[in-house]
Amino acid sequence: MHAESQVYPLNNAHGNVLYTGVTNDLIRCIYEQKNKMVPGFTQKYTVDRLVYYEVCPDIMSVILREKQIKGWSRKKNNDLVNALNSEWADLYQSLC
Repeated sequence: MHAESQVYPLNNAHGNVLYTGVTNDLIRCIYEQKNKMVPGFTQKYTVDRLVYYEVCPDIMSVILREKQIKGWSRKKNNDLVNALNSEWADLYQSLC
């Protein structure tokens, strides 16, 4: 049996940075981002607001989806988030 995985765009409080990643444990992953436990891009730019996520059935499909989303224009990424989260609210609390 394959574990589900998630693809997720995050943004910062100013809304000017968008980062897309993948994980097999969304709650843990976002917790680590919010608590600056992961050095790198998201820590440097304070990208820790979960604005959208999709569940994929396995790691291969989530990686393909991540590549697809990363290849899109910023407008198309914004449209994706707007379709389900027009307020761009932080969805993290709704997961816990």
